[in-house]
Amino acid sequence: MTQFYSVIDWSRPWLASILPAAENILAQEDWRVALNQAARSAGLLNHRDLPLQFIPQEDLPDGVAYESHISAAGKVPTRENLHDFFNALVWLSFPQIKRQLNALQAAQIETLGIGKSRGPARDAATIFDENAALLVLENSERGHRLLNCLREHQWQQAFIEHRDDFATVAQVWSFGHALMEKLVQPYKGITAHAWVVWVSPEFFKQDVSLQATQLDRQVSTQLQSHTLTTADYTPLPVLGVPGWWTGQDQEFYADEKVFRIKFRIKRTHPVHI
Repeated sequence: MTQFYSVIDWSRPWLASILPAAENILAQEDWRVALNQAARSAGLLNHRDLPLQFIPQEDLPDGVAYESHISAAGKVPTRENLHDFFNALVWLSFPQIKRQLNALQAAQIETLGIGKSRGPARDAATIFDENAALLVLENSERGHRLLNCLREHQWQQAFIEHRDDFATVAQVWSFGHALMEKLVQPYKGITAHAWVVWVSPEFFKQDVSLQATQLDRQVSTQLQSHTLTTADYTPLPVLGVPGWWTGQDQEFYADEKVFRIKFRIKRTHPVHI
């Protein structure tokens, strides 16, 4: 039987962050049962130390907010679609980050309620949850130089001149489940909200499972000690990441519809009369 997730190309580099979790689920017949087995085997808990479960969307009680239900009951409403499937795989891959994000979002809902506006903290947490990529950088001159190029939108320098840095002092890990969903049918303009993670040179010598464990722990600690705002992110056109797409030459990066020039506010001097 063809499953809804059969359209996913698991060889894509942007799915490497969740591939180990996915392989276990894809090997079994019932994806929802497999998700819950994996969660139990890993001993996953929410921020209230309740066992994590993936439940059908219709089991979410009427009038209860999605994030509040995860917080209060440890139950993640999960529809049979790519968006929620990727979300579940991120829970299995980065459980500490996800539980901290849920704690932040649930606390904001409890304080401010559900309204037309999420408020700045919850908005920033939602952006992280849905569209973040972890930009992992060596805490060195090379790492800081690359970050400066990205923040200044110096795309040619970042992706062509410093291309080799992405194999030695930099990595990009997909995190946001909406970002992954968009990348099922990739197009050049897809842009992530990059969250910077500084690491030592030893990080890049570890195997992938140890790297993932370190990132999960390190980023969740960052989120506990930092008040999130939308200013925390830097835009990252993900198909510009070296090796993530074909034809990445100078003409590719010269497309200003995607690789935009940084907008700067012009400051004017006051006129004295």
